Amino acid sequence: MTATAPPPDGLTDVPGIRVGHARVAGPRALSGTTVVLAPEGGAVAAVDVRGGGPGTRETDALDPRNVVQRIDALVLTGGSAYGLEAAAGVMAWLEERHRGVRVGPDPAHVVPVVPAACVFDLGRGGDFAARPDAATGRAAVA
Repeated sequence: MTATAPPPDGLTDVPGIRVGHARVAGPRALSGTTVVLAPEGGAVAAVDVRGGGPGTRETDALDPRNVVQRIDALVLTGGSAYGLEAAAGVMAWLEERHRGVRVGPDPAHVVPVVPAACVFDLGRGGDFAARPDAATGRAAVA
């Protein structure tokens, strides 16, 4: 009998897509951040934000009427609205690599497009203050 590989069905099966995750450090930390890193040049993205208290950052930029056409990374984080800070770490990492929308003649003058969304995972038995931040985002993208 010949074994065959299962059909591709994971996000990382898409050429150039990388996924990383970092957990918040600490014995009572119960949160973390996942980053979907687009290939150089970005990826087309869309969003549908729902719910009575959505926690998002830069998702309005994905409206097709706006100038943004591609994203450089996507952040999915815990920590409720506090965790959205993780996107700042991802932006800094991308900026260091000159990845983003170029906004001037210098290749280092870029603005990375990093939409983010969070889940409410505070107060579920862990340390309320142990939530993702910019360092968690940087660790996840690296």
